[in-house]
Amino acid sequence: MRVGVLTGGGDCPGLNAVIRAIVRKGVQEYGYDFTGFRDGWRGPLEGVTVPLSIPVVRGILPRGGTILGSSRTNPFDAEYAGQGVRRIRDSLATYGIDSLITIGGEDTLGVAATLSDEYGIPCVGVPKTIDNDLSGTDYTFGFDTAVGIATEAIDRLHTTAESHMRVLVVEVMGRHAGWIALHSGLAGGANVILIPEQRFDTDQVCEWVTSRFRASYAPIVVVAEGAAPATGGMILKDDSHDSFGHVRLSGVGEWLAKEIERRTGKEARTTVLGHVQRGGTPSAFDRWLATRFGLHAIDAVHEGVSGVMVALRGTDIVRVPISEATARLKTVDPALYAEAGVFFG
Repeated sequence: MRVGVLTGGGDCPGLNAVIRAIVRKGVQEYGYDFTGFRDGWRGPLEGVTVPLSIPVVRGILPRGGTILGSSRTNPFDAEYAGQGVRRIRDSLATYGIDSLITIGGEDTLGVAATLSDEYGIPCVGVPKTIDNDLSGTDYTFGFDTAVGIATEAIDRLHTTAESHMRVLVVEVMGRHAGWIALHSGLAGGANVILIPEQRFDTDQVCEWVTSRFRASYAPIVVVAEGAAPATGGMILKDDSHDSFGHVRLSGVGEWLAKEIERRTGKEARTTVLGHVQRGGTPSAFDRWLATRFGLHAIDAVHEGVSGVMVALRGTDIVRVPISEATARLKTVDPALYAEAGVFFG
């Protein structure tokens, strides 16, 4: 039996740990062969492959990124003129692929769900996103690493904010879900946390900042990239979209810092963490979770299961339909606003 593996969407700490677990168990316990498809869905669309074996995956557990490469290629984009499914089917036949393990987030797994449910192409999904916004699983690997990096940055920024008595705005990732902002903001002792789920009042933010200065304290504001003021929309980098229709976000931190400075007269600076949150070695938790996901994904393939995603529920790894996991995003529960007792806009 030959199994295909691909990684799609944004890179994420822990991707290599999943690949390693899949290949090691698949070869050692089941005697399978493996083919890696390069750069997400572009691989099967264009027949770009790399061999996967135990020697190939040796030593990649602590490495960030993905040895298979990634992209946001969409097989259903107009670029493929309605031939995306045929090209994928032909590619799998050419390389003798019996089942395809797709490691990705909402978009990558959404394609896998459609291919499995509507076209009968055997797919098993593994949830990956630093935003932790996939339904059906308590956590996705990559999230813990991103939160740790953001928290360390906030810890460091506290000292310089206090030294200069200025406002420091920290922009973290989170297009539609504020999990990174929430977790890192609370862990780092931020004074203001702004998330996409709750539009914020800029005047209220400025009042909160001013009150912290009255207490002789330099405030830290953590804002998710998808957070938006009560009047107006999200701050966009430009008008372009990716192949899945997502706009390019960038600049809410800089915009907010300028507004705070203009309205309060206090100096404000912005730190945009950006792709630093995605890169580098995964945390111990993400290595543990990614490895377990990989082991259970190849078990699902061995049992002939398709259209499912492995997921973490409590401490157990379970299987849920991919379509269910991608039907809606997992966003921050408003009940957490009151529980945290921290200003959420």
